[in-house]
Amino acid sequence: MRALAVLALAGGLGAHPALAQNTPAPATRKATQSESYVVIEPFYATILDNSRPRGLLLVEIGLDVPDAAFRARVSQSLPVLRDAYNRSLFVYAATAVRSWRQPSVDDIAGRLQAVTDQVMGKKGARVLMAQTAIRITR
Repeated sequence: MRALAVLALAGGLGAHPALAQNTPAPATRKATQSESYVVIEPFYATILDNSRPRGLLLVEIGLDVPDAAFRARVSQSLPVLRDAYNRSLFVYAATAVRSWRQPSVDDIAGRLQAVTDQVMGKKGARVLMAQTAIRITR
């Protein structure tokens, strides 16, 4: 009986919050050391040609938000921003991107900056392009 009590106590110690604090945090990728940089996960949109899928458009961005209070608001708004970015890129990839030429990074950046300003209701979060690529399917 005493052995069961010891085992039960030992098993309970593993879940104790004080002991769990010593567990190392999982590694995360940070694009920059700048505190004003907000990481946005990459977007993928289908490239269409004659209503047929011809490839994927990959766009990876980040936001530079120097104002800490506004950065907190932007971070809280990330789900809404991602939805607006996805919608804008889906339309762009389906209508303006062609499988035989590179997409215009300037057009994409301008489009995403306009979306950012509209969703946030003011300027102050600058879109930084990290990567743009297309993958063609045959």
